Amino acid sequence: MNHLAHLFLAEPTDSGYLGALMGDYVKGRLDGHFPEALRRGLLLHRKIDRFAETNRHFLRSKRRFDPALRHARGILVDVAYDHLLALHWSDFFPIPLENFAATIYRLLERYHKLLPSALQQAAPKMVEADWLVACRKKETIARVLERLEKRLGQRIPLSTGLSQIESDYRQLASDCRLFLDDAAAFVNEQKQ
Repeated sequence: MNHLAHLFLAEPTDSGYLGALMGDYVKGRLDGHFPEALRRGLLLHRKIDRFAETNRHFLRSKRRFDPALRHARGILVDVAYDHLLALHWSDFFPIPLENFAATIYRLLERYHKLLPSALQQAAPKMVEADWLVACRKKETIARVLERLEKRLGQRIPLSTGLSQIESDYRQLASDCRLFLDDAAAFVNEQKQ
């Protein structure tokens, strides 16, 4: 559930936003499978993911969480950062989150047939539940973490993640801002 951060960092075009959303659903080589502009959006999503894996602020956030969560600590950071970005959206973006989300939902509907099947199934739920805005709420984060835990086969106690987010809230908020600044600079470098 790091849709919002990827959308925030995406090129502000239909293809850029679609690539940001589709990035977690499209695996393997991209050559010849997508129009060039969409391929660029998908590649940017992948570059941002790789950037996050080595960014000091993102890594510091991961270390704030219980080591028993193992590789899922990165998932928890993604969820926390989307929550924090949604809460403080107006600090980062000139368009209100509700308006931005409505634009994204219209894109999902307009390009539904182009979406990977898993995203085609998720998109109506995303629109109906207003995921991008709803991630402001802690109860939404709790539900997301419970679903992710079930998807991972309950081997990793992700449902405990909200209490961990709350216990380090201010530090995570600081990490998130610094990460988004670094990531935005990285994205700008990619354009050159």
